[in-house]
Amino acid sequence: MKFHMQVLIALGLGLKRNWHIFAGLVLGVLVGIWLHNEPSPVVMTTLTFIGQMFIRLIQMVVIPLVISAIVIGITSVGDSKQIGKLGSKMILYYGIITVIAVSIGAALALIMKPGLGAAHYINIDTAADIQAQVAATIEAQKGNLLNIVLGFIPKNPLASIASGDMVPIIVFAVMFSIALAKVGEINRPFVGFFESIFAATMKITDWIMCFAAPGVFALTAVAVSSFGIDIFMSISKYLGVLALGFAIQFFIVYPAFLKIFSKVPVLMLYAAMAEAMMVAFGTASSSATLPLTIACCEKRGISHKVSSFVLPLGATLNMDGTAMLQTIAVIFLTQAYGVALTPFLVVQIALLAIVASSTCAGIPGAGLITIALVLNGMGLSPEQLVAGFAFLFTIERITDMMRTLLNVTSDAVVCAAIADNENEINYDLLNNPESYGDIIN
Repeated sequence: MKFHMQVLIALGLGLKRNWHIFAGLVLGVLVGIWLHNEPSPVVMTTLTFIGQMFIRLIQMVVIPLVISAIVIGITSVGDSKQIGKLGSKMILYYGIITVIAVSIGAALALIMKPGLGAAHYINIDTAADIQAQVAATIEAQKGNLLNIVLGFIPKNPLASIASGDMVPIIVFAVMFSIALAKVGEINRPFVGFFESIFAATMKITDWIMCFAAPGVFALTAVAVSSFGIDIFMSISKYLGVLALGFAIQFFIVYPAFLKIFSKVPVLMLYAAMAEAMMVAFGTASSSATLPLTIACCEKRGISHKVSSFVLPLGATLNMDGTAMLQTIAVIFLTQAYGVALTPFLVVQIALLAIVASSTCAGIPGAGLITIALVLNGMGLSPEQLVAGFAFLFTIERITDMMRTLLNVTSDAVVCAAIADNENEINYDLLNNPESYGDIIN
């Protein structure tokens, strides 16, 4: 049996356990198509309310979950050398996966040239201005990387928490947790406080997941209702390049990565992560999916020590699906506007996509918003490329759902690999789907 069919069968094990969420996805597509042809403001308003309520319920627990998980994860490791070992391995693994993702995206976009199909929609004078500006600024403007790095450091951690700015929150939480680990047993009352917060937020997540099926149904229906068949004809090549790139990453890169760096069976891991994958696809938010990602990993064999350390950081910093999307999208725009793609420019686009994806919030639409950082490195802004961005935003929700599924899956892949390396994985549990039970208990 071909490997991709084995993967689909493995995912089928998850679908069997969670048929209600999958049914919500399918029904959402059908209702979305109906609403596109027969608009109903009342139905759309109701579905939008249900979908947004589901996202808000999960987002409600994200910040306390991230902070408590990082505190528990780092303090449970204890030894600063062990923290450094886990952290360096996590950065290495995430880096490998992301570099592969942008390389695949750049190669496919250069070979298949999806932007040429949209070139006739672009004003000739506008295209000429863009070409001249890129040529004039490509050497002078290298992006705003120093300010991006400074933005990672919170001036006021409480203000970052209040605004939901995840990267500064994580930076503070990591530094604070390392300090707690260094002070020894005196940290127990404080760590115990965060253990209680983590347990409570996971219980709230269990309750919220009872609302997963209608929430995913509503979100999918609203997304599908916003586009029609016609737009896919004009931008089908761009969508095809994205889908092919995502499929290569999902069916080839992740399994190969697990084969090389661990002995984790990819089929069982995909089956174990099926709920998180479906919710990631439905919500288009890796942050909203984080509580379920942690629950899937911990209840199916990966230790709390590793998952609480790796997954919160990955949900914010590891965005290989986003990096691939941004690389393909920017090359699409350069081709549509006739900008000459030199090897230096391609490498610059790929590197800036990695940086931009790491600053991307785990919420719907953030992938295209942070493309501004990539364009900034070329001396451009999204406002100058309105016509080109119109194509990208037309199908943004669909591409967002696919790239989020990829982001969440890669977090689980890296988490499983590190757990295997550190002997922190229960293979009896992971390899026995019959013992999983429902994620809600």
